[in-house]
Amino acid sequence: MTDMQDLSRAVRELENLLAKCTRCGMCQSVCPVYKTTRSESDVSRGKLILLEGLIDGLFEDPEGVNERLNRCLLCGSCESNCPSGVSAVTIFLKARGILTRYMGLSITRKIIFRKMLANPAFFKRLVGAAQRLQPLVLKKDASELGTSCARVTPSFLKSRSGAFRHVVPISDQPFHKTLAGTGKKEVTSAGSLHVVFFTGCLIDGFFPGIARSAIQVFDHYKIGYTIPAQQGCCGIPALASGDTRTFESLVRHHIGLLESLRFDYLVTACATCTSTIKKLWGSMAGDENQVQDPKIRQQIASVAERIVDINWLLLHCTGMNQQDDPDDSLQGCVTYHDPCHLKKSLGISSAPRQVIRAAGYRLREMEAPDTCCGMGGSFNLSYYDISKEIGLKKGENIADTGCDIVATSCPACMMQISDVMASLEHNVQVRHPVELLAQKLSPV
Repeated sequence: MTDMQDLSRAVRELENLLAKCTRCGMCQSVCPVYKTTRSESDVSRGKLILLEGLIDGLFEDPEGVNERLNRCLLCGSCESNCPSGVSAVTIFLKARGILTRYMGLSITRKIIFRKMLANPAFFKRLVGAAQRLQPLVLKKDASELGTSCARVTPSFLKSRSGAFRHVVPISDQPFHKTLAGTGKKEVTSAGSLHVVFFTGCLIDGFFPGIARSAIQVFDHYKIGYTIPAQQGCCGIPALASGDTRTFESLVRHHIGLLESLRFDYLVTACATCTSTIKKLWGSMAGDENQVQDPKIRQQIASVAERIVDINWLLLHCTGMNQQDDPDDSLQGCVTYHDPCHLKKSLGISSAPRQVIRAAGYRLREMEAPDTCCGMGGSFNLSYYDISKEIGLKKGENIADTGCDIVATSCPACMMQISDVMASLEHNVQVRHPVELLAQKLSPV
């Protein structure tokens, strides 16, 4: 009983945030998980009621509450459409952290997060080892999407219905290995813009072409850049699993890397990294209760102010030639999927579309371009059948446009879309807008 009372007191920290919910049900109309499961407990409103029950001592099953909290994509659809301004994503992340402190992390997650993810150099070596071993597990699909299927049937590569995942394989040349020397390039002319490029895990290991394209674009527009060789994960996988300790460790690691660097902007090509650094580094790892040193709090706030998405940078800080309506005959047509963490979290939707037009493509909008693709990071691993069902709806909307290319600004979304398009047997290229622009600027 004492333990449950302690848990109730801890969850009570969220009481002021929970009080904003008026039970209006607006979240029900926009939640992609609810649209698939039709379960009230999968809606934000249902999860908030569960947390209130913990506070009031109505529930003595924290594991069950945690399970329901984890059945969430953290897409922010509920939060961006809430008339009462309930910070649902923040509440769920804080609650996961509280419940994880109470119940503890599993051995597997402790190893993954605290031994591997928290040590960027070691993590990169492990990814390299996994790349060398993956031919034993994966075989190339017949499609032209560049995905692979399983040679064997481990549970994480197979849905409950028996369908195999189509996975994007680890690149044989991760981006950090292509960097010469320290991975730095200094400003080439006085007064030019200088950025730090934050690569992120998925771009580094799975989509290094995005990072190489970013460098091509920086060079073309004479943007000086620095790429810290010791950078790692932004921390969102650990935070989403309730491991606030690893998350805070990664935030401090990167603040230490950035402390001595002079830059105008910290730039990412990953919507999730941008949103995490801008909104969660401060709120989840930089408040007074967690960080006593005001200098570190100031550094976190300074980084959050200067983090920008690469599409935003190109639109607002370069002389990028924006073509309002390119002809199909120039490059063809592209449809665009809005990542939740870019549009819903940061309000950025026009910039990537302008980058696509600047690359010479006609933009052909799909139906509901800003609905979630169903990836949700670890949600895809734990609830693959739900994730896949949500993703297939997105895939059908993409196929209906008739475009040969779908672009998006999130590498996790690229993974999900690659999987569903391969499942639907549509050989649609999945690209990042900056890749399309770099191809035009430096055609092969």
